[in-house]
Amino acid sequence: MTVNPGRLMLLTREGCGLCEEFADELAQLGGTLALPPLETLDVDSDPEMLRRYGHKIPVLLWDGAPIAVTRLDPGEIERLFHVR
Repeated sequence: MTVNPGRLMLLTREGCGLCEEFADELAQLGGTLALPPLETLDVDSDPEMLRRYGHKIPVLLWDGAPIAVTRLDPGEIERLFHVR
């Protein structure tokens, strides 16, 4: 079975320690899972993303849908990206 991994985007903010921790945890998971390439976006650089997620970062979007907000749930990411 071929799985389309989609697009992952991490919304961050400069100087956000929680964002850095989130990215590090996601990178560790990427070593064991077939995650798509990760794009990052500073939420303050995009007015629409700032309006939607400005107070909730970090946010991990998969094809535009939030799958993790403020904290990464490794079990949920493993479930979402597990290839059968």
